[in-house]
Amino acid sequence: MEFLWSPWRYDYIASAGKPRPSCVFCIDVDPKSDPDRLIVYRGTHNFIILNLFPYTSGHFMVAPYAHIAALEEASSEEMSEMMELARRGVRALGKLYAPEGFNLGINLGHCAGAGVREHLHLHVVPRWTGDANFMTIAGETRVLPEELTVTYRRLREAF
Repeated sequence: MEFLWSPWRYDYIASAGKPRPSCVFCIDVDPKSDPDRLIVYRGTHNFIILNLFPYTSGHFMVAPYAHIAALEEASSEEMSEMMELARRGVRALGKLYAPEGFNLGINLGHCAGAGVREHLHLHVVPRWTGDANFMTIAGETRVLPEELTVTYRRLREAF
């Protein structure tokens, strides 16, 4: 039997059911902490942040600066920029990783799969044929070929 080590995954498993100290999408105005927080890009109304527990390499999210939970709370400007940043990110990921497709999604509410229900955010997930293999389905483990710090550097440079 072979072992596949994914030590980063423990933080995710250990955090299940525990209250978060604060909203993960409420960020400082000072961009000095952006590399530590994995904030790739700051727009006028939204920012791009890497998913700390990604489904695939390059998985990022676009979130408004405003702490809002529902689509109807977002302004037209916030929603327009959210989609524009998603489009720019898809373009960048296409050049950097050559995915065969993308999933884009907003999960609203617990029953819809929202892990962070209190702050609206859009997931952008690059996809390749066969990337949802038995490791994800049966083993509840993701296999990522690249460390988050490398993904962060590459995507930040693309913006």
